[in-house]
Amino acid sequence: MRGTTAYSEMTMTVVRPDWSREVTMKSWSKGYDYSLILITAPARDQGSTFLKRKNEVWNWVPAVEKVIKIPPSMMMQSWMGSDFTNDDLVKESSIVHDYTHAIAGDTVLAGRECWKIEMVPNPDAAVVWDKVFLWITKKDELELLAEYYDEQGELINTMILSDIKDLGGRVIPTIFRMIPADKPNQYTEIVYHSAEWDKPLDDSFFSEQNMKRVR
Repeated sequence: MRGTTAYSEMTMTVVRPDWSREVTMKSWSKGYDYSLILITAPARDQGSTFLKRKNEVWNWVPAVEKVIKIPPSMMMQSWMGSDFTNDDLVKESSIVHDYTHAIAGDTVLAGRECWKIEMVPNPDAAVVWDKVFLWITKKDELELLAEYYDEQGELINTMILSDIKDLGGRVIPTIFRMIPADKPNQYTEIVYHSAEWDKPLDDSFFSEQNMKRVR
């Protein structure tokens, strides 16, 4: 669903058995290698940013005025207390470059004919998942479902994509729900409210300097 460049506004809702909380954000991306996420609410997190350049990720924390580099060892850690991981910020690049893809079958999902794609890491790839399955619509090549497995072959996370509609002139899923296999009564949902595609955006936008001042 990436364009040459993309800008979007979204809300992330973290749902637990006894509570839920919302985080609103803006996101800019360029190709697979660059992205910048700005947290706009709640107040305690407002102004925090996450910058991705290639496979490296940094976090700007305005409360302590510090840029923190997120090391590979923390890629499986929760992002913003959600069911998404830090790796989910960088995975679009790794899905393209670090895995071998094969068609594992076809099926009908949400009334749409889909290919089931099996993804296995390349031998030299530094990835966190041992296997990933994607369900992609045959007609529009839209991702509807993803399953993530660890080295023991156990299902860890399932992501369901839904509410397909036109957003900024492009038809995409606008709801992403991540569900941990060992905690089926909790989930995190990201809802896309608006998007713009293919607007000029210089590489220098994705810099440590800009992550401190972007609004």
